[in-house]
Amino acid sequence: MKTERLPEWLKTNTFEDLRDTKVLLRKKRLRTVCEEARCPNKGYCFNKPTATFMILGDSCTRNCGFCSVSHTGAQPLDADEPERVAEAAFEMRLKHVVITSVTRDDLPDGGAAHFAKTVLAVRQRLPQSVIEVLTPDFKGDVGALKIVTDSAPDVFNHNVETVPSLYSIVRPEADYEMSLTVLRNARELLNGSRTKSGLMVGLGERFDEVIAVLKDLRAVGCNYVTIGQYLRPKKSNLPVVQYVHPDIFLKYKEEALLLGFEAVASAPLVRSSMDAFELNAKQQLPS
Repeated sequence: MKTERLPEWLKTNTFEDLRDTKVLLRKKRLRTVCEEARCPNKGYCFNKPTATFMILGDSCTRNCGFCSVSHTGAQPLDADEPERVAEAAFEMRLKHVVITSVTRDDLPDGGAAHFAKTVLAVRQRLPQSVIEVLTPDFKGDVGALKIVTDSAPDVFNHNVETVPSLYSIVRPEADYEMSLTVLRNARELLNGSRTKSGLMVGLGERFDEVIAVLKDLRAVGCNYVTIGQYLRPKKSNLPVVQYVHPDIFLKYKEEALLLGFEAVASAPLVRSSMDAFELNAKQQLPS
């Protein structure tokens, strides 16, 4: 099948002045999902400067069809990593800190305690900053989830990623209902914090399937949602089935707001943690 040419609305600007952010990350021996997942918005975010810190190593124990993160073998936990994340966030003067991770099914708690230590370390350094976690599903373990929520992140994010009918090819080692349950349980465990989720389009889903996912997310109390275009990071990843027109993203946004989401980011280049500060502030993002 011939690959469709990348449309104009998906072409991004090239930013050259990324050195300060990248030097700091290397100095602190930190990884970002911006780099590991080959995000098209890396230049935009690094210039702000913002970054989504990726903890628990750079190798995932799962192999999702859309993701370019390595899955060659899990690494030992780095005990100093939480403090290094906090130091970097402090030096970058971040107002909104996003912490995500690879999936670590090899660990008894899925890395939940490491998440909590990182949240607490950042909170100590930046008490006024908003802290957002973007977690894996912890295999549905409520105890592991509670470890994370007890650290009191301001925003708890877990992405459903796609529609249920595509899970067998997009997220073969995950479960849609489990992801919804994680969001429901997080909502119940958190005290006033917001829950958030995101999904990609362009993988072969139908419009009505996306709307059904939005309804499911609202049913479990999800406050924020992000919707963006899937872009193939490597040839070994799933191909793009369709480049969704920006007008369709506007329709998704309208439907999501009608369903009661407090804030919605829906546009081709939207990613789960992009403009996280603005989304949490309930400032509707340009589409």
